Amino acid sequence: MRRLMKETAIYGLSSIVGRFLNWMLVPMYTRVLAGTGEYGIVTNLYGWTALLLVLLTYGMETGFFRFINKKEEREPMRVYASVLYCLLGSSTLFGLLVFLFLPAISGALGYADHPEFVGMMAGIVAVDAFCCVPFAYLRYKGKAWRFAGIKLANIGLNIFLNIFFLVICPRLYASSPETVGWFYRPDYGVGYVFVANVFTTLFTLLMLIPDILPGLRAKADGALLRQILRYSFPILLLGIAGIFNQTADKILFPFLFDDKAYANEQLGIYGACFKIAVVMVMFTQAFRYAYEPFIFARNKSGDNKQAYAEVMKYFIIFALFIFLGVMFYIDILKYFVGSAYYPGLRVVPIVMLGELFFGIYFNLSLWYKLIDQTQWGAYFSAIGCVATVSIILLFGPSYGYMACAWASFFCNLLMMLLSYFVGQKKFPVAYDLWSALVYTVVASVLYVAGMCVLIESEWLCLGYRTLLLGVFVIFFLKRDLRKIKG
Repeated sequence: MRRLMKETAIYGLSSIVGRFLNWMLVPMYTRVLAGTGEYGIVTNLYGWTALLLVLLTYGMETGFFRFINKKEEREPMRVYASVLYCLLGSSTLFGLLVFLFLPAISGALGYADHPEFVGMMAGIVAVDAFCCVPFAYLRYKGKAWRFAGIKLANIGLNIFLNIFFLVICPRLYASSPETVGWFYRPDYGVGYVFVANVFTTLFTLLMLIPDILPGLRAKADGALLRQILRYSFPILLLGIAGIFNQTADKILFPFLFDDKAYANEQLGIYGACFKIAVVMVMFTQAFRYAYEPFIFARNKSGDNKQAYAEVMKYFIIFALFIFLGVMFYIDILKYFVGSAYYPGLRVVPIVMLGELFFGIYFNLSLWYKLIDQTQWGAYFSAIGCVATVSIILLFGPSYGYMACAWASFFCNLLMMLLSYFVGQKKFPVAYDLWSALVYTVVASVLYVAGMCVLIESEWLCLGYRTLLLGVFVIFFLKRDLRKIKG
């Protein structure tokens, strides 16, 4: 448990701190870009990017950890080489196909006037998909600090380039256009968000070359690769469900309205406020980076169901703490977006709870991964996708982005419940349901007490909510902290 918490903290340095730094770009985007519609373009294309990244990695990251940690595996580098060469081929093929049919694809997505937006994002996705394997290799080797360092360097460069293109260049162009006029176009606007991402993606690839070369030098195994693909394919569907639940709203929303400008404006409001709720996503992602290697490595040594149950309990506790923290300080966090985006703040608690359910679902998913029945992940994924798309298509035209938020909530809740009940039959784990219920009730009472008591003074209100958050922390310290120390 202590090792898991330590590695979660290190990976969190790159995931939570890194995403937080990227999150800090939101105030700039919502004030520098020309209206909410331009931020809607960013939200839409990054939604496609996230979905395509899952498709192009097709569960191979989890497959890599499963097969490289098998007891009978005597040549771990052949696992790395097999997965690395496979993703190199698929990513290259994807990039070539997109650029071959770029005009048609751009037109279908609504970017006929700017096909280069789609082209840049396709290149970014192709490189990022390939790079997921070297990053997984770093996690396998326990090089958490190198992993975090590369991630943070990437993010730092991205932030610098965004500020350079969207803030510094416009000012230099206004005062002395000859200094930047040879490369800078003042009317390109949102396009520079994607230009910055291209540079940072190439930078990451260069940084990973020392970790890529050992895999390229090793010998791939076709028979082994087929086994990994059979294992990983159902996880692809699981990944699609997870990411589609987060991105279906951003992908489908522009197609729900005839007025594309209005759709982009509303999507921009929703996307900016969604960023406030992404704190829960950051926590789940950091936890995931440490948890997958943890469970597969622990599985070598026998039955560790008690450890899995303990991990679940503490995940729920910390996730509830994050939920309360964000909601209690929402009056401060709202200033990270421009005032034009405030109507979308009502989606924050709904989205955060949906992400909490997905985090629990990810914890539960270990059962079918450990017993090599990943087809169950495919079944849950299919059900979740149907639920998400149905809610968005049925209620989106009438209720706008609120329907998208509730789609995420109900989809994740449904998958969580299905995975728990089926998992208890296939791979029973004695989860501490009583503790989960107790902490949920305590968090709910504190949430109601914090949000429903009206205090006119903003500072007094924040002080009151801070005391309530302290009550949750004290309750945890007295009830469960000693167990971690023990």
